[in-house]
Amino acid sequence: MFQMLDELDFRRKADAAIEDLKKSLIIAEDGADIEVEEQNGVLNVVFEEPPAKFVIPPNTPVRQIWISALSTSFKLDWSDKQNDFVLDKTGEHLKPLMGRLVNQQLGKEAVTLL
Repeated sequence: MFQMLDELDFRRKADAAIEDLKKSLIIAEDGADIEVEEQNGVLNVVFEEPPAKFVIPPNTPVRQIWISALSTSFKLDWSDKQNDFVLDKTGEHLKPLMGRLVNQQLGKEAVTLL
């Protein structure tokens, strides 16, 4: 079960998770046709072929990190037990989920986010 973090704790954990994800995605830019941008704490992954944009913002009021990708909204909650943001529906952690979504968009296994 997920517990609600206080706002400051959520911001610290979300900022760290998004920064870590950004670093992994920037490394992945070399092997995949993606461009990573960050604006005001929101991470964007832009694809040229096929054209798309994934948006990864922290959603402070509900204490979740959202991923808007592949016409779907993925909402990840903090798990103390797993020390990561996790998609409840599949149990996927933030970076493996993002890697899967990027590969799905590219139509090939182009990235592994560690």
